[in-house]
This record gives sequence, C-alpha cells and structure tokens, in this order.
Amino acid sequence: MPHPDTAPQDTAPQDVPPLVRMRDIRKSFGAHTVLDGVDLDIGTGEVVVLIGASGAGKSTLLRCVNGLERIDSGEIVIDGRELRYDEKSLNLMRRRVGMVFQHFNLWPHKSVLDNVTTAPVKVAGRDPRQVRDVALELLDQVGLKRFADRYPMSLSGGQQQRVAIARALAMRPKVMLFDEPTSALDPELVGEVLAVMRDLADSGMTMVAVTHEMRFARSVADRVVLMADGKIAEQGPPTAVLDNPRSERGRAFLRQVESV
Repeated sequence: MPHPDTAPQDTAPQDVPPLVRMRDIRKSFGAHTVLDGVDLDIGTGEVVVLIGASGAGKSTLLRCVNGLERIDSGEIVIDGRELRYDEKSLNLMRRRVGMVFQHFNLWPHKSVLDNVTTAPVKVAGRDPRQVRDVALELLDQVGLKRFADRYPMSLSGGQQQRVAIARALAMRPKVMLFDEPTSALDPELVGEVLAVMRDLADSGMTMVAVTHEMRFARSVADRVVLMADGKIAEQGPPTAVLDNPRSERGRAFLRQVESV
C-alpha cells in the first residue's frame, strides 16, 4: 500500500476525471534518473504548486507535461488525450497547455502585440483581427495594453514576463504551467508577476507552478507537492505541507528555505 504522503490525490469529485493525469512517469538523462515513478493528478480549476530542492525533478516534470521532454515510460493524459510525440499530436496538445518559463523567451524583433498574436494566427489558424482584439484584452488584463507597440527590450523583466503570460493565454489553454516565473526577476518586480498569477487562479484557471515563493504557495495553492530525488515525497493542502510536513525531506527543505 502506498504511503499516504506519496499516494496520488484528487481534489475533484471521484466521478470527474482529472484534467491532467500522470502515471508512473520516468525520465533519465543518461545514467541520471530525474523522474522516478511520479503519479500526479491535476483537477480542473486546481492550483498546484511544486516545491523542492534544486534537482528534485520539478521543472523536468513540467517539461514532460508540455512535451518538451519525452518521458521514458509512463502515461500522461491531458484533457482526455494521451500525450504522444508525433508533430500533429504535440501541436494539438500545446494548444491545451500554456507554459511560462524562467526566462521570457519573447521574440526581440517583434512588438509586444505581435509576440502575443503570432502563435494563435500561425499555429492555431485563427482570424488575425479576432486574435488582435483578444490579444489587446489579454494585455489589458496583465496591465500592459499601453505597451502593445513597444519591443521587449524596452520593458522591465517583470513586464516581459507578464507579456509571456499573455502570450501563453492567447492560445486559450486548459492548463497553465509556470516554471519558476519569478526566479530571473529583481526582487521588486516579483510582486507584479505573482499578482497576475493570483488573478488567473481567482478566475478558475488550472495552474501548475514551480516556485520558491512560499507566501504565494500558501495563499494561492489548493495543493502543494514536495518533490525530492525525482519522486513525490509529500503532498497536501498548503497549511499541512508548509506548516507541518510529515516527511523528513519536507522538514529539511523548509528549514533551508526559511534560513535564506
């Protein structure tokens, strides 16, 4: 019988399938095992925060969900479709999964507006005029509509990351993945990005975020998942995992975080 701290948990009703379902996910780079049998479900509208020490496998897990890394074995099902690696399947899946990275990865030669509209037009084949209207609404949502004609290099890091969030949302994803979205930002810029993420959570967006921002995890997450050595060491409500971790790995990680 699996330990209660490591067993997959569903916050959604049992008759409702999870939006994202991962079973026995394994991934190695050469002789180094990065993911070692991960089971995790993400319910529709749920906000899950992944925490753990560097090298625990958190970012790799997100990249596997988005198809950027190919799993060695196991199963990932997103919105009822199993993840496969042919080009057509990956393109369809990436319309359902938005991802925001540590570094903004904006096109420097395109305006803010063009950064947001290019994928919906070129990849999803949507009407350019409708996409432009939606993009302006999204930029307004992240507080950057007045910068639509600017280029990324003229924006602060926090502003660029908010453009990256708008760009991901423009594909109308079912789930948003955030891979340490504030780690490359100066401390005074972190709050503006976390505010946008809070607004998304409040709107009902399904989110999985890798972050070391414990205050954000405590206030926004429905569930906190602690990873260690490529496995899930512990998971549960933020108050349980962050205030009273049951695993020694959890206690050690939180002592380290609190000492920084």
